[in-house]
Amino acid sequence: MGKVVLVTGVARQLGGRFVRRIQRDPEVERVIAVDAVPPEHQLGGADFVQADIRQPAIAKVLAEYHVDTVVHMDVTATALGRGGGRGSVKETNVIGTMQLLGACQKSPTVQRLVVKSSTSVYGSAPKDPAVFTETTPPKSLPSGGFAKDIVEVEGYVRGFARRRPDVAVCVLRFANILGPAAESPLAEYFSLPVLPTVFGYDPRLQFVHEDDAVEVLRLGSHEPRRGTLNSGTFNIAGDGQLLLSQCSRRLGRPTVPVLLPAVTWVGSALRTLGATDFSPEQIRLLTHGRVVATRQMRETLGFRPKYTTAETFADFVRSRGPGLLPPAALAGAVDRIAALPFAGGNRCAN
Repeated sequence: MGKVVLVTGVARQLGGRFVRRIQRDPEVERVIAVDAVPPEHQLGGADFVQADIRQPAIAKVLAEYHVDTVVHMDVTATALGRGGGRGSVKETNVIGTMQLLGACQKSPTVQRLVVKSSTSVYGSAPKDPAVFTETTPPKSLPSGGFAKDIVEVEGYVRGFARRRPDVAVCVLRFANILGPAAESPLAEYFSLPVLPTVFGYDPRLQFVHEDDAVEVLRLGSHEPRRGTLNSGTFNIAGDGQLLLSQCSRRLGRPTVPVLLPAVTWVGSALRTLGATDFSPEQIRLLTHGRVVATRQMRETLGFRPKYTTAETFADFVRSRGPGLLPPAALAGAVDRIAALPFAGGNRCAN
C-alpha cells in the first residue's frame, strides 16, 4: 500500500500544482484534495473533497480515506472566492488549522504533517538582526494581519507535536513566493504601474520560486533521505537578496517615495481602489525588509533551490511584461539621482 496524502488549500494555483506533482510520485497511492471552494484548475487524478477545514467534518475525511500524510497549504494572506475579507481569511488560517490539527490528533493513521508557513513570523522591525535563523525570536511579535495568524498557527502546531510525538511534523517558513502564477500581496504590489516606497528606506528582500516551493513541499511529505531529517522548522528561500530599488529597476517601474507617516494613507487609498493589499505588515516589510538564513534547509532538510532570489524575480518579471520604462534606462536614471549630494545614496534600515 502506498501513501495516502491529504492536501488543503487546493483551489489556489500553488495548491493545485502541488497536488498534480505529488500524485506522480511512485510511493503515493492516492491524493485527497480539500478546499471549501471548487478549484478552477485541473487536479489530475486526485480525489477532490469540498470541505471547509474550519468545520469538524474534516475529521471524517481523514478517517474515511485512511490518510497517513497531511500537507496543510490553506494558510494564506488573501481571500479566494470565499467572501468575508480579512475576517474569513483569519478564521481559515487560525480556526481552520485548529480543527485540522484536532482531527489529526485523533486520527490513528496520520504519520506525517507538513505545514506551509511563512518568514512573516519574524515580523519586520527597525532593530531586527541582519539575518534571522529558525531559532531567532522576533524583536516584536506581529500585532495583526497574516503575520499574527502565522504566529498563532505555529503555536498550535508546536502543541500538536507535543501531544503526538509519534507524528513527524515539518514546518516550512517560506520567503515571499514569486513566479508566473504567484498569488500574493507582494506579487500584486509589484504588478502596480508605479511602486509606492517608504522615503529613506531601501529594504532587503528574499524570494522563493513557486517551482521550488512545490518541490520542497514534496520533499517534506516523504520519508527523509539518508543523512537528512525532514521534521522540524526550516526557512525556505532562494540564495541571495535584492534591494527594493533593484526590483523596481528590473521591473522597469518607477517608484514614488512617500514619507513614513503618509504611507498608511496611501495604503488605504490603494485598498479602496482594489489595487493591492497594502496592509500594515506589507508596509513594515517594504520599510525594514527581512532576510533569513537557509543553512538548515540545505544541511538538515537536504533541499537546494533551483532558483536564486534574483532568478526567481527575473522569472516573475518575464511573466508580467515590461514596465513603463525600459529597465536599463530606469536603472541609469536612478543611479544618477542617487549619486547627487542631496540624495545621500541608498539608505537601508537593516
